[in-house]
Amino acid sequence: MRPRVIDEFVGQSHLLGPGKPLTRLVEGATLHSMLLWGPPGTGKTTLARLVARSCHAEFHALSAVLAGVKDIREVVEKARSARAATGAATVLFLDEVHRFNRAQQDTFLPFVEDGTLVFVGATTENPSFEVNGALLSRARIYLLKALTAAEIEALLARALADTERGLGASGIAIEPAALALLARAADGDARRGLNLLEVAADLAVPVAGKATITEAIATEVASGGHRRFDKRGEQFYDQMSALHKSVRGSDPDAALYWLCRMLDGGCDPLYIARRALRMASEDIGNADPRALTLALQAWETYDRLGSPEGELAIAQAIVFLAIAPKSNALYTAFAAAKADAESSGSLEVPMHIRNAPTRLMKEMGWGKGYRYDHDEPDALATGQRYFPDGMPPRTYYEPVPRGLEIKIREALERRRAAAAQTPDR
Repeated sequence: MRPRVIDEFVGQSHLLGPGKPLTRLVEGATLHSMLLWGPPGTGKTTLARLVARSCHAEFHALSAVLAGVKDIREVVEKARSARAATGAATVLFLDEVHRFNRAQQDTFLPFVEDGTLVFVGATTENPSFEVNGALLSRARIYLLKALTAAEIEALLARALADTERGLGASGIAIEPAALALLARAADGDARRGLNLLEVAADLAVPVAGKATITEAIATEVASGGHRRFDKRGEQFYDQMSALHKSVRGSDPDAALYWLCRMLDGGCDPLYIARRALRMASEDIGNADPRALTLALQAWETYDRLGSPEGELAIAQAIVFLAIAPKSNALYTAFAAAKADAESSGSLEVPMHIRNAPTRLMKEMGWGKGYRYDHDEPDALATGQRYFPDGMPPRTYYEPVPRGLEIKIREALERRRAAAAQTPDR
């Protein structure tokens, strides 16, 4: 059922509608190197073939999983022969281009530059991370989207009706609810949708004298579900980002949804627990220090109980983090202090706050003039400096007016006010 012409292609209306980029390319028969980036089953290989065919170009497809440098060189020789014989361009389609390392990618770069090859790559991974910069700069990137349920329904209905290449000759019918269920189970993947339909067709039962795919059959075929998730790929990081940002945005319901999406996709719950600890420090901090404790306890609970019981403790922590008052004051203060520490060099520790464990060190001035805070009013030696000599005091930590940091802010303001009224000693 692979589309043979553009009009048969389903989905990607942002690229193939009237006046859209790939439509203009096909209509103008002007080839250029490109990267097709998108989830599985969205038409990357099909688009590459259609573009090459519309531009009357030779088409050579390789998989980065199986191909090597020798295969690339063979395509280059064929491209040179085709150009010499007929003047035809040659499209090198490299599926899963992210599987090629940078050295392998470099092997065909010169032939893209001199026009011997028009490179079309397909990848499910972010090309920013997986494709070298020289190749990226010579290829236009097209982002393909997962198909909608309605688009997959249309695709499946066409496959059922097509008597030449589909199931039309078998006369199989399908209940509307079954069609909708299979389309949803495909989860945006046209290839998966067609596979599900084929399995369901083999299980069709007579209904009113006609073989029919019933809702019960579709439910059985689609059981187990299928959600896009790659533990090492872009889907993983996108969903982790969605979980973190939902927590930061104080939306416990969205946070729970993304947590369950990641668990459903096979993410290690301990990875999520570790990230929850990061959220507790980065986005909540001292606005509610209990967040860090609860996140750590969730990690420990999962470590003892395992799945699925321990996952509830992680969910409890995620919800608490989402509804807790937010502050990134500690995060920004730490970053600012770190930057100063890296840029200020090896400034000496002031003599009065150095450690003096021996008589010699005391005689040489280590610790001289230090005022013990607990001997001072309010346990505060106002005016005593703690930054290195010659480095102006810095203010890194600015508590926000939320949660416990309201109290911390008030205490700091009192301390700073007292210090301002006392000359440095």
